[in-house]
Amino acid sequence: MLGRMADGTHQDGDIVIGGAPPQHADLNLLRTFLAVYRSGSFTAAAPLLGLSQPTVTAQIRALEQQTGRALFTRLPRGAEPTHLAHDLAGHIAGPLDALASLGGRNTVLTDRTTPVHLAGPAELLCARALPALAPLVAEGVRLRITMGLTDPLLEALRAGHHDLVIATRRPGGRTLASLPLADEDYVLVASPGWARRIGERPAADGPCAAVRDVPLITYAEDLPIARRYWRNVFGKRLTAQAAVTVPDLRGAVSAVTAGAGYSVLPRYLCQDELTSGGLVLLHEPEEPPLNTLFLVQRPGADANPDVARVRERLQRAARTW
Repeated sequence: MLGRMADGTHQDGDIVIGGAPPQHADLNLLRTFLAVYRSGSFTAAAPLLGLSQPTVTAQIRALEQQTGRALFTRLPRGAEPTHLAHDLAGHIAGPLDALASLGGRNTVLTDRTTPVHLAGPAELLCARALPALAPLVAEGVRLRITMGLTDPLLEALRAGHHDLVIATRRPGGRTLASLPLADEDYVLVASPGWARRIGERPAADGPCAAVRDVPLITYAEDLPIARRYWRNVFGKRLTAQAAVTVPDLRGAVSAVTAGAGYSVLPRYLCQDELTSGGLVLLHEPEEPPLNTLFLVQRPGADANPDVARVRERLQRAARTW
């Protein structure tokens, strides 16, 4: 029977269970625990260990019985470590990683030649991230790039498919480590031809009403970026319908520059067109709406030293984005 200690730990005979592992804990159970802790879910840990997901679940339950405490909070998407799990991981990660490298095991470590799996929005990866990472590639770092929307990319990260994700929002929960990477601001733009026509018919309601009959070029049918701009800048609900939807903002830049209509775009993506005169600002608010980008890392990804190199390179480069 487990007895509770004054400091919140438990005692079973001569075994004291707090942040440190039980004295007679099976190393396989600890390895399984560490894989779940680092990958963020039982499902993601299973292939890393060469085990089935039910076996991983059974081993974590066995370790929890030995500790007398819950190690993870089971969530619909992943497993959130408890405070005890954080303490336990701090005690065992170094020794287990050292043991794995000595024994030739690679269940929690990856070798120097393992590619770094980076994911994020297609436009940002192509316009900003890949140029910033080019020197690392020349030095031998291998990259595997995936492009997509934040929610499915974070889900894949939890499942162990990516090492780093550039996300357009901070992930919820505490299972994923994230840090602010950069702020992107948005601009309301059109081609010079449309800008002249809009300027010839000023409206009392400003650009908000002046573009009412101008075709809207947007990322998706629900107008996510334009709606946010209208809400934050004009304090109004955007009621327009999209004339063109293109799920790559580089395509939206091309369409608007060619005279298809107007759009709300990240400034970094259309700065060259604004500088050359190919696009014209329709409105310059005192405080343009900003969206913070986050760099999210899979637990345990630092076992590959190139992940840290990619992360640090992106952080340095993002200071000028």
